[in-house]
Amino acid sequence: MLAVSAIPATGMALQGQGAGPTLGFRNQLFEAAVIGSKECLWSYRLTPAGKEHRIAPPMFNIDGQAHVAALENVKPAREPVKLPNGSTEYSYEGTFASFPDLSLAMLFQVAEENPVVRFSYILKSAHPHALTKPAGKDELQYLQISFQDLHEAKEIRFCDFQEIYHSYILEEARLEPRAFAHRLEVMGPMVAASNGRESLLVAYEHGSQSPDAFLRFQLLPGRRVALQAVKGNYLAGQTVDPEHPYQTLWFEAGAAEGDEARLASAYRTFALKHMTQNPATRQPLIYYNTWNRQERDKFWYGKEYGTALNTQSILADIDIAHRMGIDVYVIDAGWFDKAGDWTVDRACFPDGLHTVKKRLDRYGMQLGLWFGPRSASVPSHTLSKYQDCIATVRGKKTELPLWGPGKTSYGLCLVSRYIDAFTERMIAFSKEVGVTYFKWDAVMPYCCDAPGHWHGGVRHTREEREASHNFQVVQQVTRSADRISAACPGAVVDIDTTETERLMGLGFLSAGRFFAINNGPYFHSYDIPDDGPNHFTNVFAYPGPARAWVCRAMLTYDKWLPSVLFLSHYFPDDPLFSQEINMASLILGQNGIWGDLPRVSDAGVRYIGETLARYKKVANDMAAADPVIVGAVSGSPEIYEKIHARTGRGAVVVFAMSEGKYSYVTSRRVASKYWASEGVDVRFDSKGRARLELTFRRDESLKFAHRGYSPGAKIIFFGAD
Repeated sequence: MLAVSAIPATGMALQGQGAGPTLGFRNQLFEAAVIGSKECLWSYRLTPAGKEHRIAPPMFNIDGQAHVAALENVKPAREPVKLPNGSTEYSYEGTFASFPDLSLAMLFQVAEENPVVRFSYILKSAHPHALTKPAGKDELQYLQISFQDLHEAKEIRFCDFQEIYHSYILEEARLEPRAFAHRLEVMGPMVAASNGRESLLVAYEHGSQSPDAFLRFQLLPGRRVALQAVKGNYLAGQTVDPEHPYQTLWFEAGAAEGDEARLASAYRTFALKHMTQNPATRQPLIYYNTWNRQERDKFWYGKEYGTALNTQSILADIDIAHRMGIDVYVIDAGWFDKAGDWTVDRACFPDGLHTVKKRLDRYGMQLGLWFGPRSASVPSHTLSKYQDCIATVRGKKTELPLWGPGKTSYGLCLVSRYIDAFTERMIAFSKEVGVTYFKWDAVMPYCCDAPGHWHGGVRHTREEREASHNFQVVQQVTRSADRISAACPGAVVDIDTTETERLMGLGFLSAGRFFAINNGPYFHSYDIPDDGPNHFTNVFAYPGPARAWVCRAMLTYDKWLPSVLFLSHYFPDDPLFSQEINMASLILGQNGIWGDLPRVSDAGVRYIGETLARYKKVANDMAAADPVIVGAVSGSPEIYEKIHARTGRGAVVVFAMSEGKYSYVTSRRVASKYWASEGVDVRFDSKGRARLELTFRRDESLKFAHRGYSPGAKIIFFGAD
């Protein structure tokens, strides 16, 4: 990739409106010019003949006045930097034409073979100035862009929590001309537009549940779109000086030749390969988590959550998990002695997990553990040392439940000095115990409005401190996860998004992933009566197709965001009918198992191990493959094609609830060698596509077959043998 500052006379220069070359950068697909004017800070154009898209500069309210970052004396701030993921970061800087005391630095991250640009701005000042809110609300516009000539526009929401699935679900909403005429506001975090010949997107990296917007896209007449701050983006009176620059969130912009599907494919590849510097977070490993077994102990068998959390029980579990093909064994809540200190409970694990880690190492498996980043037990050293970081809401401390040792725990603020102490503890713990997977639970907004942390002081209102906390918590946990991954190569951090008011969006995905779908008391959403404390009667906890329906609903994200970014757990329980459905669902990319491994039959363990062994041969192909989805969840048929366009490797998975025969022809050429479930006939056409004839029969031996729980699922692997 070639930076276009100080361009040699080789024809590689970008041409501006005036004579001679202008600043900019390019790759194989596009070129960008850094202009710096009031109308266009920088422009983007697909090569060789794409439309020029002009991105207007940000506007800040400084010392009570609005200042647009129209720049002069723009120049490279430093040489381009090669990032660990292979992208190149370009940096430019210029002074405000109307306010020379201020300058704006611009960071652009670009991959050679992808059209999406990741960018951020840094406001700097030679002398102290203040970001202000004359009207009592954020006054910061990050950018404007035009959708003129792109007549089909959409808001793409990644943060809608839908009770029918009790999870976050992708939503795409068409933006009609009247929405622009009436200046409607949409949350995004992405908007996209297309005319069929070219498609364009703009997005921001943050996270909150819709409609609780911290940023929003303002639709304007003339099909212009402005990205604006809503709340919490900065504090009133926040200082900007040489020691305290203000950096924005990261944003994304990109285009693709053709329709929206081409654009989604390009963005999906960006999210998989180029958005993060932590490649382990994108690997399609198979995860097992102990939590479902712990809940069964509690609700089905009348034991305690931690009954199975001891060395001998975990070792037996690991032996079974290895036979199944598990790559990462995760011990959920209860393994620790004191939350906050995060020391291993020696009553459960006398040698501090050493024997457990040794067994995992023997099998080439990794160790994962549950953490509550906000939690600190009353007797912990951490709570004593960080009293000033205790989170309060309206002056009241929050007591947090712990599903482990029965000690009271209070919440600490993640937007305070405590976040760095927590990060250091995670790094040290990784080196002490060998943990490489960190599941972080109960990371959420609306946890603190206390003065004296990093989200405001006594001169700010309670509401402003709360908004600042809620805005910053995404950035702080992202920064923490990045530090852990840098210090502990191969580390993966997942944030639990199994309940409402979580940090869902694009913000954390540059550092880690999301943990989706739990058991919990979710069945109340379905108006199912609670049968009492010793029962666990809900669709999220029993074998069969229902939990798999709920988990598969999230696969709609796979159009824009690879399903490997949404770890979801399926059941290994007998009978084979249920195992076939759950494994067929798992291999579509969510890659998680939980359940009661010792109660799975040898035949069931063998079936799961054989299925996952085939899957692993094509898992990377499937992770990279754009999805083709036919039919609705729980329909007949419900088809998922995950075939890599270049290699032809991957799988087709078909579910049905009604017995009979179904046909399907793959959209892509497939590898000629295949493996198929019983009842599947595979033939190939002249273009190398597969024609599938699938026969589903009701299994009357199933005790629940009369309720429509049959027939089941079929898998066809291509290139796995």
